[in-house]
Amino acid sequence: MLSRTADNLYWLARYVERAEYLARILEATQRLTALPLAYVGETNEWETAVATAGCSNAFFAAHEEANEHTVVDFLAFSPSNPSSIRSCFEAARLNARAVRTALTVEMWEAINGTWLELKRFGNKPDSREEVMRFLQWVQVSSLRYDGSAYRTMLRNDAYWFSRLGVYMERADNTARILDVKYHLLLPADEHVGGPLDYFQWSGILRSVSALTAYHWVYRESLKPWLVADLLILNEQLPRSLASCYENLEQNLDRIANAYGRQGPAQRQARAIRTKLNNSRMDDIFQSGLHEFLGGFIADNNNLGFAIGKQYLS
Repeated sequence: MLSRTADNLYWLARYVERAEYLARILEATQRLTALPLAYVGETNEWETAVATAGCSNAFFAAHEEANEHTVVDFLAFSPSNPSSIRSCFEAARLNARAVRTALTVEMWEAINGTWLELKRFGNKPDSREEVMRFLQWVQVSSLRYDGSAYRTMLRNDAYWFSRLGVYMERADNTARILDVKYHLLLPADEHVGGPLDYFQWSGILRSVSALTAYHWVYRESLKPWLVADLLILNEQLPRSLASCYENLEQNLDRIANAYGRQGPAQRQARAIRTKLNNSRMDDIFQSGLHEFLGGFIADNNNLGFAIGKQYLS
């Protein structure tokens, strides 16, 4: 496969995954800010949404204040934000069009139909209810594309590069949202287990589709260390860091076997997965969750660079 084709497939998957993640973040923030002040505290949830999306610097260069109007516009609709939902779908369609012959009919119809339908929403929906419908539509559209890829692609290098994009983006997103929770959401005078803590953790789990999974696995009330255990170490959860790296290692190994050569990307993925497998929540909390997640995000970025250098350039 040409490196350019692999690059297009990889980034197509990443952009679709990112659009869904942003929609989940905005939906969770809207649900949280709709609660009474006694439940949500005095923190600026819209500012934390920007921080979770990883674009605080770009946002505050364009806006003075983080509120519902500015954040929804910037993260969902702004053409000047390369990571907005609109920009992600546009970039995804451009990548899809560049590799049209490598996609199945169902994949092309899913992403092209999403782009055409996106124009129907205009610059921005007029009401909060319409924004919520838009965010739910984004999630359904992303799932439709991902499902079409999973159900119709041959299990060859095109599929494997596409899945690399999914799991690279998903791992980064999960780590960022968990890191922001511990540093920006909970005020210093709030105790763990209070109403504010409960609703914020519920929001975090909803944003990664893990609230029901949490109760299935742990069968008790929300506890921060158990939420962290689920999102970091539990391979049963598709969005956990451990699950993402199980899939990254497998797909990189399949690519290596197909091309007859291992490389830095395979070694780095294997090292990160081994670190996750050998980690325990007690040790992570003692050494600092923020430091652990910061190190993971850096390692994940380095793996992305290694994949790009080895296969995509």
